Amino acid sequence: MTNHKDTGERQQKIIVFLLFIVLVLISIVVGTFNKINLLEKSPVTEIPDIEPVVEEVVESVGKIAIIIDDFGYRNDKVSEGFLSMDTEMTYAVIPGHEHSQTMSKKASQSGYEVIAHMPMGSTIPSFGEEEYIIKASMTSGEIEARMNKVLQHLPEIVGMNNHQGSSASANRRVMNVMGTVLKEHGKYFLDSRTTKETQAESVMRLIGVPTGRRHVFLDNNPDETSITQQLNLLAETAKANGFAVGIGHVKKHTLNVLQREIPKLKADNYEFVFISKVVN
Repeated sequence: MTNHKDTGERQQKIIVFLLFIVLVLISIVVGTFNKINLLEKSPVTEIPDIEPVVEEVVESVGKIAIIIDDFGYRNDKVSEGFLSMDTEMTYAVIPGHEHSQTMSKKASQSGYEVIAHMPMGSTIPSFGEEEYIIKASMTSGEIEARMNKVLQHLPEIVGMNNHQGSSASANRRVMNVMGTVLKEHGKYFLDSRTTKETQAESVMRLIGVPTGRRHVFLDNNPDETSITQQLNLLAETAKANGFAVGIGHVKKHTLNVLQREIPKLKADNYEFVFISKVVN
């Protein structure tokens, strides 16, 4: 027989459970309506239009690449002045002198480009670099050995230009041997053009060594007015051709002019670059 008491208890439990479900549903519905009301009452924040920032690109008037020759002869305030210039400069270190290795390291560590200012045979006597100088009378083996000696002496260098060298740079065999060594080590050559008979640039191009030439000597005349005129000529050449290479020396007057005039040229949108950016 069915127990009426048990049946009544089950019915009560079912009713309580159904009431619980109803209360839960009511709670959900009320919560949903409240969220809708809050959204309707909340003010809409407008996102302002943001115009994209467009950086103005200033077109270069021309690239100016300057080599300062004869680093290594001295380690003084003039040298330090060049090593504190806020521009890209290439410093040519002549091997075999008291300060050659020191200045090469200093220049490289200061963020400048360093090349070897290669002593080459000329009619002008030179002192201090006898162990490194290359002469047209040397055998190909002797030339190669001296090239490798310079590369070991100045490991920071990325290229080379000639110091004097009117006789050696006019000799195609000499330049061919030098170029072969440079190509093997991934270095470039900049022809200082100390003689009209130079074969350096043409031979380097045939071998496949990145190369270029000097356009203007800045300080053959040490007078600051003359140096300024030569620097302006260099700028005019860069404007006309897209780039130009100038060579100066570690001299006080040269430093004075460059410190004074380079900021003006930069303001006129001339771009100063390392020699490695203009050889090809």
